[in-house]
Amino acid sequence: MEKATFAAGCFWGVEENFSRVRGVASTKVGYTGGSMGDPGYYDVATGKTGHAESIEIIFDPEIISYEELLEVFWSIHDPTTKNKQGPDIGTQYRSAIFYHDEKQKKAALSSKKKQEDSKRYDSEIKTEIVPASIFYPAEEYHQMYFEKLRSN
Repeated sequence: MEKATFAAGCFWGVEENFSRVRGVASTKVGYTGGSMGDPGYYDVATGKTGHAESIEIIFDPEIISYEELLEVFWSIHDPTTKNKQGPDIGTQYRSAIFYHDEKQKKAALSSKKKQEDSKRYDSEIKTEIVPASIFYPAEEYHQMYFEKLRSN
């Protein structure tokens, strides 16, 4: 199993999309990329922690490749808006790929270039590609949020 970490706006929708992908063994939403230790939702919501609402994915590379996960990432959000996705505004909603090793870094950079070369977007891609740092899981009520809503 391998790990991937992405930020693409509100983590509820991002998790909803990735949790349905064949080969994804588990997902966890949380916060990463900032400077505050052990942040909570209301800390991150201030936009002052530097953390992004993110998703940590455990996947089976024999079923789905990291490159295929990157394709899902690009397809579920607008990477051309800085610190904004839909109605959500703030640094915590930025687009980011947090790579865990050099292989992921190369794949992420190549994938971003492929997106830029495709001319799919009218604006410049603002997605950050940065090393993964400590991932702080979000509070339990945020985990699999839409699934919980459907079961109530």
